[in-house]
Amino acid sequence: MTTAGKIIEYLDGGKFICAFVTEAQEKRLRLINQTGREINLPLSRVLHISKRTHSITGDREEMLKQLQEAADKRKSLVETINLEEIWELTTDEETAAFEPLFLAELTFGSDTDDNMVAAFIRCVFSDRLYFKFREGEIHAHSREQVEQLRLQHEKEQSKHTLLTNGAMAISRLMQDEEIDADLKPVLDQCLAVLQDFYLFAGDAPQAAMARELLKMAGLHDPHAPFHLLVKAGIWEPNENIPLLRQEIPTIFSLAARQQAEMLLQKGTSDLFSDLGRMDLTAFKPMTIDGATTLDYDDALTITEEVAPAPSMVPATLEHSCPAAVNYLVGVHISDVAHYVNPEDPLFQEAMHRGTSLYFPEGQIPMLPRHLSQGICSLIQGEIRATISLMILLSPEAEVLRVRIKPSIIKVARRLTYEEADRLIERDDWELQTLNMLRIKLREKRVAAGALLLPFPDVNISVSGNSTVQVTLSDTDTPARTLVSEMMILANTEAARFVADRMAPGLFRAQGPPRKRLVQGLDNDLFLNSLQRKQLSRGELLTEAKAHSGLGVGQYTTITSPIRRLLDLLMQHQLHSLIRREDLRFNEKMCKDFTAVISRTLASANAVKQQRHRYWLLKYLEARKGASMNALVLDATPRRIFLLLTDILLDIDIPAPAGQIPEPGAMVQVKIAKVDALDNSVRFEW
Repeated sequence: MTTAGKIIEYLDGGKFICAFVTEAQEKRLRLINQTGREINLPLSRVLHISKRTHSITGDREEMLKQLQEAADKRKSLVETINLEEIWELTTDEETAAFEPLFLAELTFGSDTDDNMVAAFIRCVFSDRLYFKFREGEIHAHSREQVEQLRLQHEKEQSKHTLLTNGAMAISRLMQDEEIDADLKPVLDQCLAVLQDFYLFAGDAPQAAMARELLKMAGLHDPHAPFHLLVKAGIWEPNENIPLLRQEIPTIFSLAARQQAEMLLQKGTSDLFSDLGRMDLTAFKPMTIDGATTLDYDDALTITEEVAPAPSMVPATLEHSCPAAVNYLVGVHISDVAHYVNPEDPLFQEAMHRGTSLYFPEGQIPMLPRHLSQGICSLIQGEIRATISLMILLSPEAEVLRVRIKPSIIKVARRLTYEEADRLIERDDWELQTLNMLRIKLREKRVAAGALLLPFPDVNISVSGNSTVQVTLSDTDTPARTLVSEMMILANTEAARFVADRMAPGLFRAQGPPRKRLVQGLDNDLFLNSLQRKQLSRGELLTEAKAHSGLGVGQYTTITSPIRRLLDLLMQHQLHSLIRREDLRFNEKMCKDFTAVISRTLASANAVKQQRHRYWLLKYLEARKGASMNALVLDATPRRIFLLLTDILLDIDIPAPAGQIPEPGAMVQVKIAKVDALDNSVRFEW
């Protein structure tokens, strides 16, 4: 029983405190401790109670002196205790719970006093490897528990050393101080931890360690790991963080690179021995692409074909009825499926990526450059494997006949969009005829409900010193729309070819817009911006359905197999149908592919959008304080939604104090604050 005059011991803030009991109640004690404080303490917090009862009627200073002497004595006794030896003596006992006095007597002998018992308890709290104090008893750990605790202790000690040395190395790195050779491996390990933490935050495997490391290094800025990794040379100053977060592969496996090298060495000579492949090298195909394009996956040809005279016209009058002239348009697509089969390492790489990615600072191709810019690219003057859609069109652009065959071509002309536009104006027959058909094909789609919604292209260029320039280019030029119309035509007919044969495939579909604001040919930036927000979501299906936005009854994509997984898959399906072989992919496989494509494209599109925005914000960073033109898209009493017309960036801003601008109005706003790394921008009126 605890009574007044007993010396008790308790823990306070991790420190052992000795105190005299001045008053004892059932569950609480009134104390004066060794620091001179008078406190109330729950009985449950008491670790040790002396057997001896002391007088507390004397001088207060004398009482404090006694307490301090007891505390000092107990502290010195702790240094003499070898817990491992005592544990070895007790570990084979039948019981694992012992009275503190018993274990103290094993240590100090039969003359054990209160200080010795209290010292043993202190030792158990200081080194928890062998014993545990619980409810007045000391419990010995089993050998398995000790081994477990020892490993845990070593791990914690190793972590502590790593954190201490890592924080030191990080501080030296930030201050441009030399880092000792023995600290460099530690720094590398810590930088890897911080890299994962910056990319994945709380989902990083060692997020807690990263937080502790940053705290010890005195780095509190949320972007401190980014700047640290840039300083260490691990990341570039404009590192593509969204790409790293999505974990999209940026290098190809060794097996894929070896296969690409083998295909490059194999060449194209075996194409002519394929009896199922048409030799179209007598044609003069042209490619029309952007000036910076490096992978050419489509080419065009056009020839005239005289239509036979109608059977009802008498032979005597045939000479007076001029023969109708139709146009045989050839859309020739790089036959990537000839080189990349589903069982190949290259195919697996394409499955991981889903699409090529293009950024102002470079591209990440779906296929290695040996293929994408080499043997699969329709390079001028080179023999290439293609799939040709030979589409016979009437002068009114009605589809009269479609033949799809594997083929061989050699591109005769490589044109940029700008060159093609100039040649159309100079009466180049091929381009002018294609342009005439383009206009009629477009009109037919618009009549069927297509929404063209032309938007300028935002061209971002980054110089060597990271200076960002942004320009807009018209996407509605004759050459650009000529190519897009021919690709839409080819994709539509490929979808029809597969659907008519009741074969599963990968088809793109889109329902009607939720609300129609334009009638197809409108070129109004304001209306087109609003209409885009009213479009139904596109779908990827295994059976053909209408695509409202394009104004066609069925649609797929086969025209970009170098850069899109979907197009490569549909090329394989087309091959099996054209060559009358077993279907390459069944319904279940196609459904599985839709899931893969949807997932990979969602990741790729997220990266593209975030990276595009990053560079636009970098452009704005250099223009802080400048005014910019903006188109009002929507206005509420609290916020105004705008489109910056010079760079086509959507922003919103608090409504002005005065008159609220009307949707469709042009206004000016000023760049108040922008941080590309933080993905934040603020404008003011």
